[in-house]
Amino acid sequence: MGRRRAREVALQILYQVDLTGAPPEEAFSFLPEVTFVEEKDLAFARELVFGTLAHREALDRVIAGLSHDWPLYRMAAVDRNIMRLALYEIFHREDIPNSVAVNEAVELAKTFGGHDSSRFVNGILGQVVKDPGRFLAAFEGEGK
Repeated sequence: MGRRRAREVALQILYQVDLTGAPPEEAFSFLPEVTFVEEKDLAFARELVFGTLAHREALDRVIAGLSHDWPLYRMAAVDRNIMRLALYEIFHREDIPNSVAVNEAVELAKTFGGHDSSRFVNGILGQVVKDPGRFLAAFEGEGK
């Protein structure tokens, strides 16, 4: 099914880990859709999940710095994890163009989020891609 499906799986895993605190491997084992994902796409989903989780604190600093009226704890968990995933791609995956990361995030928000999720996600990510260097300080000290 490709990378879009892998991103859907990654989002579902990140959502489960965020809400339940389950270890990622355990979350993968509970997602029945994983059995219908090709191995290369599942490998990509795993890279996204573990990469996003490895940088979650810095990604959250970026989101919090841009969402002045919405603290992280008040955001819909789906929106929060879509943005974490996209920001991981923007800052740590040179093989994925920023425009692709944003477009995929908006599509995930349309599918899994609420009525205004796609606009909210696009607004936050759009600010990042205009000047990604402005946010690099969020990653200082994490051994990027």
